[in-house]
Amino acid sequence: MKYLSILLVLFVSFISCNEEQKKDIAALENTKLSGPVFGTSFNVVYDSEVNYIQQIDSLFAVVNQSMSTYIPDSDISKLNRNEAVVVDSHFKTVLDKSFEVYNNTNGVFDPTIGAVVNAWDFGPEGKIVGLDSIKINQLMKFVGLNNVFPVNDGEGLKVTKSDSTFLDFNAIAKGYGVDVIGEYLESKGVENYLVEIGGEIRCKGKNIERNNSWNVGLDRPRFDGIQDQNPLRAIRLENESMATSGTYRKFKIDDNGNRYTHIINTKTGYPSKTNILSISVITEDCMTADAYATAFQAMGIEKVTEFLKSHPELKVFLVFENDTNEFETLNLNNFPE
Repeated sequence: MKYLSILLVLFVSFISCNEEQKKDIAALENTKLSGPVFGTSFNVVYDSEVNYIQQIDSLFAVVNQSMSTYIPDSDISKLNRNEAVVVDSHFKTVLDKSFEVYNNTNGVFDPTIGAVVNAWDFGPEGKIVGLDSIKINQLMKFVGLNNVFPVNDGEGLKVTKSDSTFLDFNAIAKGYGVDVIGEYLESKGVENYLVEIGGEIRCKGKNIERNNSWNVGLDRPRFDGIQDQNPLRAIRLENESMATSGTYRKFKIDDNGNRYTHIINTKTGYPSKTNILSISVITEDCMTADAYATAFQAMGIEKVTEFLKSHPELKVFLVFENDTNEFETLNLNNFPE
């Protein structure tokens, strides 16, 4: 009986510890920061009592000054005016990744498509009046990341390009910004966080308030511009990043009522024709996920499926419109259910 009593005491003590732990967990609170950035908004949730909003805003300012085409004196704006400029480490990191994805996708992902994007009125410069095939063909002569030449001459990284080539990191910069903030938090010893900019996400650890993985929702596509409060799917992210590219929100309608998307085919110069409404990519860093989400939107389902056979590190979820105008979904490379 004495042995049994000891066991009961140990069991009660164990239960008491669990209850105390539950109380401690319930008392935990994340720090939550938010605000405008990159023409959209950001949300940062992390396990620390330190408020890093000033540092985060400073990092955003540095990235903007390096790569925003909306800032006249940014490095990329100077480069697009063919001015001599030594770019910073942020620019180099994004340019290196751009070359990697550009080569892997045979040019489907191409940051030099910017002038054509502007021509279709999806960029900062405004559209070209009277756009026709002749003007598009003229612009396409200067499209291709092979027209951009990074050179390190000892003073730093200098980038030159063909005079009429327009460089735009819009399809990768948000994801990179997410990584910058995530890496900063990690440098401060933060082990549990979620960083989101305009729908692009990076997670580490867990949500301490719920003592569980980070749960995020995937939007349900709608063409009326209204965000559905009921997500299409909720998934858990663990130590990974996710980016989503969609055509159902950002599109234009011409005088004839035709709808075209903001994803420009880098081979033709025309808006991509695809039945993919939304595509989400999960991988380790958000910059890579962001770039591939854009590329996959333009590639189409068959080419994406084939591409992913040799890229198991990329998990993909597609929402597309079938032949009967109904929504269908497709999971590739073990995208979480």
